[in-house]
Amino acid sequence: MSVDNIKRKGRINANINDFMSKSGADKRRAISDLLFNNAMYIIIVLAIIYIAIRVPAFLSVSSIVNIISLTAAKLPIALGIGGAIVLTGTDISAGRCVGLTACIAASLLQMTGYANKIFPNLAVVPLWLVLLIVIAVGAAIGFVNGFFVAKFKLHPFIVTLSTQLIVFGLVLMYLMLGGNNGQTLSGLDESYLSFVRGTLFTIGGVAVPKYVLYAVILTGIMWVIWNKTKFGKNMFAVGSNEEAANVSGVNVFWTIVLVFVLAGAMYGITGFIEGARIASCSANTGLNYESDAIAACVIGGVSFVGGTGKISGIVIGVFLLQIIFVGLNFLSVDANMLYVIKGLIILVACSIDMRKYLARK
Repeated sequence: MSVDNIKRKGRINANINDFMSKSGADKRRAISDLLFNNAMYIIIVLAIIYIAIRVPAFLSVSSIVNIISLTAAKLPIALGIGGAIVLTGTDISAGRCVGLTACIAASLLQMTGYANKIFPNLAVVPLWLVLLIVIAVGAAIGFVNGFFVAKFKLHPFIVTLSTQLIVFGLVLMYLMLGGNNGQTLSGLDESYLSFVRGTLFTIGGVAVPKYVLYAVILTGIMWVIWNKTKFGKNMFAVGSNEEAANVSGVNVFWTIVLVFVLAGAMYGITGFIEGARIASCSANTGLNYESDAIAACVIGGVSFVGGTGKISGIVIGVFLLQIIFVGLNFLSVDANMLYVIKGLIILVACSIDMRKYLARK
């Protein structure tokens, strides 16, 4: 038995002994706290079991691959917004940033000779260059967000609300270029579609798209940034206590700015993937994506009180959220009802998170 396993077994035995030594009232309180603190996971698991019983096709290979694919598509934006939440903030401009970058990617990668091409005289731009462009656009928006939050001590909600409106206006104006008159962007070049939606491998005859691999790579990169770099340590330090971090020599201004820049870059990558995934970009692309990302982060344990969060938790949060949404579609739940459910998930998850924080205090 390894040293880690011995230590883990020792901690489990200590927790059991501690529980058994408590009085009846303390045991009931401990069980109550355990159930309440994990209420969201319990509800989601029960919902999954219920859906699987009602609609057995929910657990089919095609359904599982669909859930994994949706998780991969929504993961980059959640990984970006998670950093803002670690800083006790948020970013409600994320969805519109995804929409703008998706439209930019789609406009630069339309087929040559396509009848409704937004820029008729423009050849198909190389994929790598388009990817760099959308990352730069996302990072620039993130820089604006981070600068105003760090420099003027404005609340991230106010700053990102402003940039949300600005970016949406930019999307609308961009779609008017070249005589496009606000029309949906489609007719994408096959190289773009193949790069994003092409088959990575098949499971039971069901294709797994390439962007699943890209999501895995991005997750690994973000894990390294959060856990193995000085920047990651500074981010958690600022999120835990900004004044203490400043006294300890952390450059609070640049840490905040870089967190939002990194988030913006992730939104740009999300937009690049989303442009090809849906293959039809409009002003509504990216609408409310930030609400899904925030809900996933909170479910995954990224706390709004700051300084707490794990990449693995965000991945689990996005995965569980997509399971619920796909399951609700299998139950033919009204699409409008999904907004109600998303709101309730965020409200309940935040309430549980705050209860945990108050209990620790």
